[in-house]
Amino acid sequence: MTDPSEQRPRVLVARKLFDDLLDPLRARCHLQYHDEDRAAEPARLRQWMADKDGVLLTASERVDGALLDASPRLRVVSTMTVGFDHIDVGACAARGIVVTHAPDVLTETTADFGIALLLAALRQIGEAERYLRAGRWQGWSPDAFAGADLHGSTLGIVGMGRIGRAIARRASLGFGASIVYHNRNRLDPQLEAESRARYSSLDSLLEQSDHVLLALPFSPAAHHLIGGVEIARMRRGATLVNIGRGGLVDEAALAQALQDGRLGAAGLDVFEGEPRVDARLLQAPRLVLTPHIASASLPTRRAMVRLAVDNLLAVLDGRAPPNPVALGG
Repeated sequence: MTDPSEQRPRVLVARKLFDDLLDPLRARCHLQYHDEDRAAEPARLRQWMADKDGVLLTASERVDGALLDASPRLRVVSTMTVGFDHIDVGACAARGIVVTHAPDVLTETTADFGIALLLAALRQIGEAERYLRAGRWQGWSPDAFAGADLHGSTLGIVGMGRIGRAIARRASLGFGASIVYHNRNRLDPQLEAESRARYSSLDSLLEQSDHVLLALPFSPAAHHLIGGVEIARMRRGATLVNIGRGGLVDEAALAQALQDGRLGAAGLDVFEGEPRVDARLLQAPRLVLTPHIASASLPTRRAMVRLAVDNLLAVLDGRAPPNPVALGG
């Protein structure tokens, strides 16, 4: 007689998360848990997924065709992130594998951070703190660390999804900034009005903005969306902030523009080769660097994991998941 427990789906959680939030998986699945605070090496991930029906992962694990070919039982890939450029969605769809992600729950926290990183950059908070901690402060000076203002400025937002719109509301209502935006598709008039934002071409946005903030997902078409040519279009002394994905910015061009004084300041939470950071960025002045923490409040990170678990179990139960990724994203 077959043991009913053997019919339970087999699931891999590929990274150390919040242990108590995995109890629903333990109750209904055979759970393999990579209880380490680092990404599994690709060879180990491939070995673990060989007999799995589902996997819950983070942005650190990459899912491509080769990994899928080695995972013949796989039915669902659930990422706790809102972005899914680390997953070959087309390859999953071709194999009938559902991909899910975790939007919405991180919108407000990420928008808070976007404003915080922008303010830290344009007010030179990072450099000022390092200056003080190094014992170099000898007294007040009228032009020491005199940066730029957000209030009364023009903020250009590239990527006007949920996070971009939340940033626009904060900057317009809280700081009195004028908002221009560029998006793959123009927003409908009601969303534009709610965001107090007006649509612009990318070139025009770069030319008229005092500060430019990137809040869009990565795609091959968006690789180095902001490079040397685009930086040259920006106002001299402008600020550039990226909370989207690292590949959106040509980091060498950004570092050079800061060294040359072409840009006034910049803030990066994401990097093209993360966790590796280009040495030229580490040497660049007036640049605030943070280690991919835009969504890192404890309530939000827990909500992301909880949603990823819900998505995973829905597919394994034969139900429609709350947050499927559509082919073409």
